[in-house]
Amino acid sequence: MTDLATHLAKLDAHLARFRDKGILNLIDGQDIAGQQSFETCSPVDETLICTVAKGTAEDIDRAAKAAKAAFPAWAALDGAARKKILHKIADGIVARAEEIALYECWDTGQAFRFMSKAALRGAENFRYYADMAPTARDGQSLPTNSHMNITSRSPIGPVGVITPWNTPFMLSTWKIAPALAAGCTIVHKPAEFSPLTARILAEIAHEAGLPAGVWNLVNGMGEDAGRALTEHPDIKAIAFVGESKTGSMIMKQGADTLKRCHFELGGKNPVVVFDDADFERALDATIFMIYSLNGERCTSSSRLLVQDTIADAFEARLVERVNTIRVGHPLDPATEVGPLIHKVHYDKVCRYFDIARTDGATVAAGGTAPDGKGWFVKPTLFTHATPKMRISQEEIFGPVLTSIRFKDEDEALRIANDVDYGLTGYVWTNDVTRALRFSDALDAGMIWVNSDNVRHLPTPFGGTKASGIGRDGGQWSFDFYMEQKNTAFALGQHKIARLGA
Repeated sequence: MTDLATHLAKLDAHLARFRDKGILNLIDGQDIAGQQSFETCSPVDETLICTVAKGTAEDIDRAAKAAKAAFPAWAALDGAARKKILHKIADGIVARAEEIALYECWDTGQAFRFMSKAALRGAENFRYYADMAPTARDGQSLPTNSHMNITSRSPIGPVGVITPWNTPFMLSTWKIAPALAAGCTIVHKPAEFSPLTARILAEIAHEAGLPAGVWNLVNGMGEDAGRALTEHPDIKAIAFVGESKTGSMIMKQGADTLKRCHFELGGKNPVVVFDDADFERALDATIFMIYSLNGERCTSSSRLLVQDTIADAFEARLVERVNTIRVGHPLDPATEVGPLIHKVHYDKVCRYFDIARTDGATVAAGGTAPDGKGWFVKPTLFTHATPKMRISQEEIFGPVLTSIRFKDEDEALRIANDVDYGLTGYVWTNDVTRALRFSDALDAGMIWVNSDNVRHLPTPFGGTKASGIGRDGGQWSFDFYMEQKNTAFALGQHKIARLGA
């Protein structure tokens, strides 16, 4: 296993390329420095990583026009040719997987044990949609007695992709790969807190032979570059991953140009543990799904709903395990939880420690921040919580678990559904009829029974209520990035009414 010192040395060598020029925008195949810049710093020790071009409305306009100009040729390209380019992008990702992981850890604070495979998952996303590109436009034959209906699909046009800071590389590939496979061109605005791997991904794409203008990268702030992108008339759709309030704002900004929107938003996801569940597996999954990735993921199981007959034992084991989770430098292979992304987010998460105490919950583990540099917090467990407490209702988005007890299935379902969000749910029971009954009534877009979050690319990914609009994965992605057309051919001389004859 590579040690921390080796990882740091490799990272330093990779970062050398950004120290002089910083991270530039990439528009129409050309590096664009921009009129202003901002700094990106590591959450590990608050040191400067590099400067980043701060995109303006003018940069977005230039990128959108480049995407519009490149669209006809890219859309007309044979699907087999797009497949070949997308596979080359995947090859480039694999070749630079370690470099990408090091950047991601230093830029976001995510632990290397999880980021070491994130790039490879991104490559899988490109390969999956590469293989779908040749048939992306295929439709159906829907005959009637008098007509033959032929459906087909075509790419919607230039799209805006706005990605978050928590696992930026992988989430960028989820959005961009199907857009390119469909024949769309893109303008990508990554989160300002995590710009490094977005630049690497765009470079890999161009090195793979992607034509200029097909993929444009503009860094910047949401209120400037982001708003310009969501309001631009040449951008036909916005694919956004982030918090629900921002999704609502984007929808308002895109209203005047009737933007199609795809939102993957927040979550306050329940993991429901019944007393007949496999205790040890449920415990492992509960811990993994909230404390891995620093708790900074939309699908985290941030609410534990545990049946009262096993709650004492389950929470006691949780306290024992949570207190031994290894918090440390993200490039240390032994680290399980690294620092939070930024001081702004760190302050938000830490506020909930006092909120929990004020509202009457028990801080059973964690609830503090270690001394020293970096935005570290200790993995935290709240017990004796009630369903209406803020810690039970609001998305904290950190390594913080709220435990709520329930008596029976009906109460568990009421608590599980009684939040604004509906992204995922996790159900642990060995009663198959209960599992079917409960999952059918649970208001969430994705549910795992006796499992942690195991993603299968052909399945729909997305949520209900404030957790989003639309679905990623398989053909569901193409439903967003493509327009559906139906052409009806008369099979004979059917009767046509003769008005005014």
